[in-house]
Amino acid sequence: MSNLHHSNDPCTSLQPTDSKLDVFLTSMGYTHLRDIAGVKCGLMRFNFTYGLLVGLTEDGYNLRYCYEHASDAEEALRLWGRSGHPGGPWIKCKGAGIDLLNPLLDIA
Repeated sequence: MSNLHHSNDPCTSLQPTDSKLDVFLTSMGYTHLRDIAGVKCGLMRFNFTYGLLVGLTEDGYNLRYCYEHASDAEEALRLWGRSGHPGGPWIKCKGAGIDLLNPLLDIA
């Protein structure tokens, strides 16, 4: 299993130019922080899934895509340009008023 906190991804380590928000989010356990089309995104490990979070602020996030494996979440965030849903085998998308199962998964 991949450890989100010790990846070779340069987005996981803070640089002197990182924003106050990046420092705060990192202190809260978010990793792989990226700005995608002006929206802060990152990853977080949950009890049973790895979340790709969209719209991160000091108050929370707008959307969470749940992945079973850290490597899938990392790859999806790395490749995503915020057009449509991120790639990979995300299980569910949750947010205010949103509770969507991935229509591409065959859950039988």
